[in-house]
Amino acid sequence: MEFSESLKKNHQFQFVYKNGRSYANKYLVMYIKENGLEKNRLGISVSKKVGNSVVRHHITRLVRESYRLHESVFNSGLDIVIVARSSAATVDYYEIEKSLLHLAKLHKIIKIYFYND
Repeated sequence: MEFSESLKKNHQFQFVYKNGRSYANKYLVMYIKENGLEKNRLGISVSKKVGNSVVRHHITRLVRESYRLHESVFNSGLDIVIVARSSAATVDYYEIEKSLLHLAKLHKIIKIYFYND
């Protein structure tokens, strides 16, 4: 299986925002756009409204790790942008993971949905 890359450039994020579909829940917003590649590209955005740099990096790591552990169930060929909401600053890994999988289910981009919710 191909490992996903990161979206790093502002114009990549902007393209997904403008042309992709989005769903949101309490902690995260997920934007999806097909990229025509064999692999997914993941972008994570945590604004300064969410907290200081320690908090923002912590949320980024939680989202990235949650995606990494479940990457095998995601469909390929997608640009995925995750935007953290300010409520994400106070939650643990399991809430972020649950939130990420919930949004993936709404987008219908996971092969199997094994989480009871």
